[in-house]
Amino acid sequence: MENFKVTLEEFKVLSKELVDKVGEMIHAGNIRRIIIRDGHGHTFMEIPLTVAAIGAVAAPVLAAVGAIAAHLADFTIVVERVDPPPPTETQV
Repeated sequence: MENFKVTLEEFKVLSKELVDKVGEMIHAGNIRRIIIRDGHGHTFMEIPLTVAAIGAVAAPVLAAVGAIAAHLADFTIVVERVDPPPPTETQV
């Protein structure tokens, strides 16, 4: 089994930017999971890749994110990306 490289990125956003940023992340493609946390580090929502990969499910997810954004001011978005390992040459 191949080893995939997992990278975590954090973005600090304000409530008005939250829905747009999450929408961008959902359409990015190589994301395994998106975690939305408040300013105190409490997790509000985790969006797994299986949900994000299905376009029809993206609208309700973004609506839920918008509802969260209406109640709080600042957020941290943690993005878990998966990068496949570089190809290795095999000898014949």
